[in-house]
Amino acid sequence: MQNDPASLDRGFAALKTFDYGGDASALGPIDRAVVAAHADSAAREDLERRLLAALADGIPPAAVEYVCRKLSRIGTAASVPALAQLLGDPKRSHLARIALERIPAAEAGAAIRAAVTNVQGDLTIGMISSLAGRRDAAAVPLLASLLTAAPPTAVAAADALGRIGSPEAIKALDAFAAGADAAIPAAVRAAVVDARLSGAEALLSAGRAADALAVYRSLAKAAAGKPADKWIELAATRGIAVCLDSNPAGSAS
Repeated sequence: MQNDPASLDRGFAALKTFDYGGDASALGPIDRAVVAAHADSAAREDLERRLLAALADGIPPAAVEYVCRKLSRIGTAASVPALAQLLGDPKRSHLARIALERIPAAEAGAAIRAAVTNVQGDLTIGMISSLAGRRDAAAVPLLASLLTAAPPTAVAAADALGRIGSPEAIKALDAFAAGADAAIPAAVRAAVVDARLSGAEALLSAGRAADALAVYRSLAKAAAGKPADKWIELAATRGIAVCLDSNPAGSAS
């Protein structure tokens, strides 16, 4: 059902002063308009423009949160600059990041990648998580470079590469594992193993049994004869069996 324009105007007027504890029902016309605009690109464009205008007006924190939630549903590349400006703000970074994660435009991924090196601590971890959530293949080189960072960041980067699961992501993990030495923190080593196992499973699901087999065999070989790594050997061995069942020719690889 279409919203009455006057009702929608009242909703946007209420948004200007809406804050925590306020009457959320006053924003109902905007909620309904966002739902109704699902199949109407012109309506979505108009709503996006009005939400961005509200954001630029310095609205209260709860209103910023509300706008970010709505932009996560209807936002396009046009929303990226405004949301990107919020990524360095500890109080609003999460809201903007989640919106960018859900906006399919390539510009949204680029904004998150740029923010990774411009924020610190938990904000960095959040950006990495969103890159994983987007399955952002363009982020692979950046994430690979972070495998040598401090453990919280390196662990997040390894997990993200495993979740992205592209052949390039798995190659980055394999290359890091091949060159890793005793100085690599145990948490990072474990995260890389988990990511490689997840990546191999993704390759197998994508029909790349031979590539998955190579990863599993590498893991099994590295873990062989090491009691502490028995779980890795077992997991890799199971993976090898599945690969060979799905691609018997791989036995000769």
